[in-house]
Amino acid sequence: MTGDVIPRSKTNPGHYFEDFRIDQEIVHATPRTVTEGDQALYLALYGSRYPLHCSADFAMDLGFEDMPLEDLLVFHIVFGKTVPDISLNAVANLGYAECVFGVPVYAGDTLRAVSRVIGLKENSNHRSGVVWVRTTGFNQDDDMVVDYVRWVMVRKREPGGDGAAVAPPVIPTLAPVVPAADLTVPDDLDLDGYDTDMVGQPDLWEDYQVGERIDHRTGQTIEEAEHQMATRLYQNTAKVHFNRFKQVQSPMGRRLVYGGHIISLVRAMSFNGLGNAFRVAAINAGSHSKPSFAGDTIHCWSEVLDKMEIPGRSDVGALRLRSVGVKDQVCADFPRLDEAGDYLETVVLDLDYTVLIPRRV
Repeated sequence: MTGDVIPRSKTNPGHYFEDFRIDQEIVHATPRTVTEGDQALYLALYGSRYPLHCSADFAMDLGFEDMPLEDLLVFHIVFGKTVPDISLNAVANLGYAECVFGVPVYAGDTLRAVSRVIGLKENSNHRSGVVWVRTTGFNQDDDMVVDYVRWVMVRKREPGGDGAAVAPPVIPTLAPVVPAADLTVPDDLDLDGYDTDMVGQPDLWEDYQVGERIDHRTGQTIEEAEHQMATRLYQNTAKVHFNRFKQVQSPMGRRLVYGGHIISLVRAMSFNGLGNAFRVAAINAGSHSKPSFAGDTIHCWSEVLDKMEIPGRSDVGALRLRSVGVKDQVCADFPRLDEAGDYLETVVLDLDYTVLIPRRV
């Protein structure tokens, strides 16, 4: 009928691969004011024992204005904001790079996120493509709290190449490591009052050697309710994590555990051996090499890849680490690659990241 208005859908179907364009900026909903309850729930989910995030007194003795939220909790909250726009129709999240953590986040801060598309490449099967985005999280004062690149495989709206035109491929060049000069050290950090007795471990920057491997010895079994609660905490709406009805029809046949859940499990378990690594300063690279599911038991081990001095600071240094998470296998033999150089079937995470740790002065 002439003059009729065709109503648009009021629901968000998410972006498909054809919808992305290079340099496209996406402002994500919804701003989130974080609370002490968020930190308490995070601690309940992963059992983290780093005193900086457990004790306000410990944190303030080091110059923080209060007890800051866990760095990875901040990462997950910012990541979650991007999902409805970036990865609602994702097949899988593929990796991370150039992730730098900024100013500390405290209860009462309000976080928001903005992303820019920096790379696109259609897959050869013409059913999906890879999208690279740089996401920046800000607090209420527009200070950067985290900035990172991730790439994700996204379904096409019209598979097979018969749909909308696909942009020419653009693959960004990414730095393999965040240099020490780009790491954020909190302005008021004062390690004169750092008490290793409160950590329960004596090892500082000088005690670690490049090439050293550490079996963290702890294992945690993933529970269905816990990984879903964690993902809801981050307001991550990816269908693959929640919708059993749809996932039983997928090749994997079940709900997939959010890769960030594995990262947080590994970080929490790495306390045994890296207890004085009080802050995650950067994520250099990361691979969710195999999927994880409820019922898997995760163990982990770490390798010291490098030791870095922080420009202008003699009281704090940085360790570049590789932490490897495996499912249903212990880590006494440090499992990672097979004889052909491919990931073992048990390896679910290979994370290259940088932590801050006190030095002896």
